[in-house]
Amino acid sequence: MSSTTPATKGSMLVAEPFLGDPNFDRSVILLCDHNDYGSFGFVLNQTTDVMLGDVLEETIYQDIPLYLGGPVEKNTLHFVHRRPDLIEGGGEIAEGVYWGGDFESVKTMLNLSQLTNDDVRFFVGYSGWGGGQLEDELAQKAWYVTPGKAKFVFSTPAHGFWREVLKDMGGKYRSIAHYPVDPSLN
Repeated sequence: MSSTTPATKGSMLVAEPFLGDPNFDRSVILLCDHNDYGSFGFVLNQTTDVMLGDVLEETIYQDIPLYLGGPVEKNTLHFVHRRPDLIEGGGEIAEGVYWGGDFESVKTMLNLSQLTNDDVRFFVGYSGWGGGQLEDELAQKAWYVTPGKAKFVFSTPAHGFWREVLKDMGGKYRSIAHYPVDPSLN
């Protein structure tokens, strides 16, 4: 996979190690939509100290962490899941990864333990680009592109996520995965 791989719905954008943008430092973003008008996705590896139950009026009995989906509209709540058999209305964005669906039934299934943290990820805010903006960033080699994989979205801890995706990409990316955060300390 090269950094010139085109971005598509369902791709993961992997931040170049020295991107220089604190919003996306060593981030991996799942693209939920990508077209001529713009792009939209969620940072998969930025956790918060907030649980889903902290932001809802209803009680959620499980401790379901919220991830910071990006710097745009941090007052919005979004989710991706891998249970289309239980959650109606979602759209598949990558193999085994679905965006959205019937939120009321999701809350109920969480409280009945029919869904767990391994089935669904919740995000506050999102990452967005206007038409052509992401293509410009890709041309500047700010992001590496790789296909989205459910195993990363739902099973990989936030700490080390960036590194694990790069190692999975193979080749030169395995070396990039070991770049220090601050090379001057090397």
